[in-house]
Amino acid sequence: MADHPRWARRYFTDDDLAEIAHSVVEAEAITSGQIRVHVEPHVPRRRFAWPGHPLDRAKQVFVALGMDRTRQRNGVLIYLAIKHRKLAIVGDEGIHAHVRDEYWERVRDLMITTLRDAGLRAGIVAGVREVARVLAEHFPHRPDDTDELPDDVSLGR
Repeated sequence: MADHPRWARRYFTDDDLAEIAHSVVEAEAITSGQIRVHVEPHVPRRRFAWPGHPLDRAKQVFVALGMDRTRQRNGVLIYLAIKHRKLAIVGDEGIHAHVRDEYWERVRDLMITTLRDAGLRAGIVAGVREVARVLAEHFPHRPDDTDELPDDVSLGR
């Protein structure tokens, strides 16, 4: 965990981060979609407001991680700000054309319930698996698929 920010060590073990990354690898084995998980301690402050809105921040992170540049525009970001207890899910235009805001809200609700009942690692993995299920319906894995984005958990500072 030496490479990880100090705040992350309070919430995640190496095994937690490995299990979350493994869930992304498993997910991408059934879909051509790309999934990333980004966790940071808090939603950064916006001018004149504290905290910023998690969905706005998730959209910023989505672009910063290059998720808007996937071949089929089928990337999905699961964003958490742990100390603020905020969560947002952003799907690129390729997947959003097949599912609407109500779907992302259901994934969010599933994650909130699992986070509360089973913990951080289980909640994130549940979200990854649910997103993978729907991505696989609309973007099944193909023999020529390449992994366009890293599978590890992105940790903010």
